Amino acid sequence: MNETAVINNHQDEIENTSTGLSNKKLMMWLFLASDVMFFGAFISTYLIYRGKSLVGPYPSEVLDIPITTVSTFVLLMSSLAMVLALHYLKENEKNKATLWILGVVFLGVIFMGFQFYEFNHFAHLGLTPRTNIFGTTFFILTGLHGGHVTIGILWLAFLAYGSHKGTLRSDNAIDLEIAGLYWHFVDIVWIIIFTVIYLISANDMPPPGSELLIH
Repeated sequence: MNETAVINNHQDEIENTSTGLSNKKLMMWLFLASDVMFFGAFISTYLIYRGKSLVGPYPSEVLDIPITTVSTFVLLMSSLAMVLALHYLKENEKNKATLWILGVVFLGVIFMGFQFYEFNHFAHLGLTPRTNIFGTTFFILTGLHGGHVTIGILWLAFLAYGSHKGTLRSDNAIDLEIAGLYWHFVDIVWIIIFTVIYLISANDMPPPGSELLIH
């Protein structure tokens, strides 16, 4: 039996489950479903308490839309790099697959660099998780997302090493496909966060009557 037949048989065994999906992929979908509820709870909390901070700084005073737009673009481009990485891995083009996986890692690191800069800049402006309700909900939500991105970066760095060494190949490309599902999910979550915090809340000012409550 030639190598192609062995690979095809291996793939058939992986996909031959009662759900039509591999167990690995099914588990990832279940995890992502639970993560949807996880992020949904924190995004809902942000929206519920939006505009209720009695002290500043307020979103209109600290949010930098142009910079965050650039970081968002970087993260979206990483999803394109992920698609190309999986394509070349399935085509048995090891060097190109490794290069594009490293491209995803690189773009993810750049995104985290933007987030580190933003957190540090906000702290200098006086906004921390303990400053007001906006600070608490903002740092928790974006921090949790940043944690997910960091996990993805480490995961993909490991897979890039496997691709380089030849342990990640077209016959077990599902390992990269699963990581890709996770990475695309993280990107989608960020689009929602960017819309809710940076676009919808960009002009939020102190709530009416807050001056009287403070004084």
